[in-house]
Amino acid sequence: MSSTTRPPAAAPDTLDTSDTLDTLGADLAGSLREDAAAWDARGELPAEVRLAVAGAGLLAPELPREYGGLGASPAQLGELCARLGGVCSSLRGLVTVQGMVAAALLRWGTAEQRGRWLPGLARGESIAAFAATETAAGSDLAAVGTAVDEHGDELTVTGEKRWITFGEIADVFLVLGASGTAGGRPVAVLVEGDRPGVVREPVRGQLGMRAAQVAHVRFDGVRVPRANAVAPAGFGLSHVVAGALDHGRFTVAWGCVGMAEACLHEAAGHAVRRTQGGVALAEHQQVRSLLARAVVDSRAARELCLRAARLRERGEPDAIAETVAAKYAAAAAASSVAGSAVQVLGAAGCAPDSTVGRFYRDAKIMEIIEGSAQVAELHIADHLLRAHGHRRAPRPVPETGQRPGGARGNGEVR
Repeated sequence: MSSTTRPPAAAPDTLDTSDTLDTLGADLAGSLREDAAAWDARGELPAEVRLAVAGAGLLAPELPREYGGLGASPAQLGELCARLGGVCSSLRGLVTVQGMVAAALLRWGTAEQRGRWLPGLARGESIAAFAATETAAGSDLAAVGTAVDEHGDELTVTGEKRWITFGEIADVFLVLGASGTAGGRPVAVLVEGDRPGVVREPVRGQLGMRAAQVAHVRFDGVRVPRANAVAPAGFGLSHVVAGALDHGRFTVAWGCVGMAEACLHEAAGHAVRRTQGGVALAEHQQVRSLLARAVVDSRAARELCLRAARLRERGEPDAIAETVAAKYAAAAAASSVAGSAVQVLGAAGCAPDSTVGRFYRDAKIMEIIEGSAQVAELHIADHLLRAHGHRRAPRPVPETGQRPGGARGNGEVR
C-alpha cells in the first residue's frame, strides 16, 4: 500500500447493516486505488494487500459468522465486488476465487471439512485457487483429463490445469478430475499447494488481470488424504464445480459493474476538464452520445445484478439463470463502457498507467471467463424456451456418464 494512504478499517465482530460492509469496502478501495496500476505493471498483488483484505474481513464475507465470515447477503457481497472491481480486477478476483472455494465447501463439504478449511479461508491464512480448466477442457469441463485414483486411504491426482488465478501462490487448490476407480465419474478434490508433485508455471503478460498471479499448475501424482475429496464421485462437476462457478459468475458480474462505473466516472470527468480550441469535450455531441450510451449500459448491468442478488437472497430457482444473464450483460457493459472511455480520453486513455486502458484489457477477459458470452447466450435462450415448454433433444452421453456441457466455465482467470 502507498505510504500516503490509511489502512482500511478492521472487520467488525458482527455485520448489522449493509452500510457497515459498504464502509469497509469503500475504505479498502480508497486505501488501495492509487497503487493498482503498479500492481498491473509488476504482475503481482502484493502480500500486504492480501493481508489488508483479510484484515478487513472481506476475503469471504458471505460465510456464516461461525466460520469467520460476516454473514453478508448476496447484495452486500455484490456491492463489495463492485467497489473492488472499480479499483482492480485482480483484487476483485482474489475475493472471487476465495469465495468460490468457500462456497463449494460450505454447500458440499463435510462438517469436518468446513471446520478445517473455512475459518482459514475467511481469515486469509490460506489463499485458495479453483483448478478446472485444461487444454482440452475449457467451455466443456466434462472433458477433463486429470485423473484421481484411489490408493487405500489416499487419492493420487495427476494432470495439468491451465490459467489458474492466484495459482502461483495458492495454498490450496480445488481440483476437478475424473475418478479412475469410479467409472471416470467427475470428482472434486482439495490439494494443498505444498504437497510433493505440485508444479507451478507462472504466466506473465496476459491480456488482462495481470496482477492475479495466474499460473499453469501440474499435479504429478500428488497424494492427498481421501478426506480431501469434496462430495461423492459423480458430484464433482454437476454439484461442487457448478456451485463454485455460479458463485464466481455472480461476483464477476458485480466486478464488471464496478469497472463500468469507474470508467464512466473517468470519462465524464475528463470530458468536463479537457478543452479543445477553447471548447470543453463535454460540449461535443459525439462525446455526449458515447457518455449517454455508457450511462445506460452501466445502469442496466447494475439493475440485472441487483435482480440476481434478490433472487439469490430468496433462494429462487431462477437465481442461477438470472446470474448468468447478469454476468453476460455486465461483462458486455464493462467492455463497451471501457472502450468508450478510452475513446473519450484519447491518448491519456492509452497511457501505461491509464485506469480505463487497464479496464479495457480486463473487460475482454470478463467476456470469456465463467462461461464465454456465446455459452451464456445458449444458457439464457435455453432458460427462456424451457419456460415455453421447449425441451432440447437428448445429446449423446460419453463413456464417463457425464452429459457434455454439464457445467461450462471458459478459463480460470477470474
